[in-house]
Amino acid sequence: MFKIRLFLLREAQKAGPSTAHELIFRLPRIFRNRTIWLASLAIFSLGLANAALPPVVSDALAKAGLPEDSIGLIIERMSDRRVLFAHQAEQSFQTASTMKLLTTAVALERLGPVYRGRSEMRSAGVVSGEVLRGDLVLRGLADADLNTAAFRGMLQSLRQQGITEIAGDLLLDRTFFSPPRLDIGVPPFDESPEFQYNVIPDAILVNGNLIELTMSSTADGFTVRMNQPLDRVVLALAMTLVEGVCKDWEDTWKIPLVERTGDGSIRVVIHGSFPKNCNATTRLNVIDRTEFVDRLFRQLWRELGGRFTGVVREAAAPASARVLAEHRSRGLPDVLRDINKPSDNPLTRSLYLTLGALSPNGDAAATSAARGEQVVREWLRERGIPDAGLVLDNGSGLSRTERLPPRLLADVLRVMNKSEWAPEFISSLPIVGIDGTMRNRLKDSPAMGRARVKTGTLRDVVSVAGYVRNADGDWCIVVGLINHPKASHAIARPVVDALIEWLSKETGPAPMLWWQRVFGGN
Repeated sequence: MFKIRLFLLREAQKAGPSTAHELIFRLPRIFRNRTIWLASLAIFSLGLANAALPPVVSDALAKAGLPEDSIGLIIERMSDRRVLFAHQAEQSFQTASTMKLLTTAVALERLGPVYRGRSEMRSAGVVSGEVLRGDLVLRGLADADLNTAAFRGMLQSLRQQGITEIAGDLLLDRTFFSPPRLDIGVPPFDESPEFQYNVIPDAILVNGNLIELTMSSTADGFTVRMNQPLDRVVLALAMTLVEGVCKDWEDTWKIPLVERTGDGSIRVVIHGSFPKNCNATTRLNVIDRTEFVDRLFRQLWRELGGRFTGVVREAAAPASARVLAEHRSRGLPDVLRDINKPSDNPLTRSLYLTLGALSPNGDAAATSAARGEQVVREWLRERGIPDAGLVLDNGSGLSRTERLPPRLLADVLRVMNKSEWAPEFISSLPIVGIDGTMRNRLKDSPAMGRARVKTGTLRDVVSVAGYVRNADGDWCIVVGLINHPKASHAIARPVVDALIEWLSKETGPAPMLWWQRVFGGN
């Protein structure tokens, strides 16, 4: 069969691209055996589809200095599932954040659109007068919206119940995920572990474990403040002002130093350099998460007029603990928009772990991540999507090991377009030229407003995946994954942008003939 395919492809090359498909009509004369003819037809069609790159992509790759084997690509028309182009579509590539499409698709179908994570404040103690005599437990159940305001609201609920003093400890119950602390002993993913995109989630992630800073400089001065004060956390400045572009302030940023003082305070030293006449805000993960909740809790509880002399520690809630206050996140579709449009890694990773934590199947002793992977692969198998070449790590694409074939991701997009929850899924994708990570891309092209595309960027990886409407009004699925040591943001992004723009203004081929519908190909 290999020799047959080789012969056919050589004949196609001789014929040239304009007449290659005419070879199909010669097959009955070449192979008089009907079985061999049909098999050859299928192989031939598949070979043509899998060898193709749109000329605009080939040209863009050449201009960028990237080889054609650095990209995996598939374009499929949704109306008849016709594969218009496919290049290395079965080969496994690193995905960067386009992996989020798989995680969010499975989560939406497994958990449903009304699913909400939540946080609980529980206690097995008794309220005597204004005193809660016993430990207070903060139990986390992957609440995506447990920000400072939500945390304050739960504490305010305790005050409204007449509780002024907590005569016990504050226990942090993170056991919804296994293990409860995934961040311990894990090396930094890159050289910027302090920024929000690198935060490793757990079941209690109050305010994302981030201190929020507002920084401002003049020609000769620099100021910084915490938007939400933390108990006995102070800022110290060692910043050098330089001439520079304000929007590039992170280029000369250094990870803040965190120092403990003799009185139990935490000193956060802001250092490095910062442009003159610049204003910026940032959110930093520089304090241990148990310490962060400790300092925030004490600050807010004191502001509400409460008293607390205990310690904050990690422990599971007693079985007898009752709920005193609760907070629920927004519904899953709203969370998916916060994942896919800005490409939020911690939220995605938390959702992936939630799939494992809530799975009724599998080894109960396995980690939440391992169970989450099992859920994803089961979902793929149920929908007839082969998982060969799929490597999962945390579900967000912020990984050097996660990878999949372009065809798998295209199949996920096709399935989700037919899903009961298709509107919820599709509305989570960035709209080209309008919002999310695509808001500043292709703004003056025909693709603006006509495509919903998830993006992905890592060192050596640039990717896109989503839905693009062509000039005929037909919606197409497009997946493009570039992996190469030279595939930087500046070099590789124009390639995938050229792909999206070209597809948006391209007219499609005629409807498929019967043999194409049966055997595939162009």
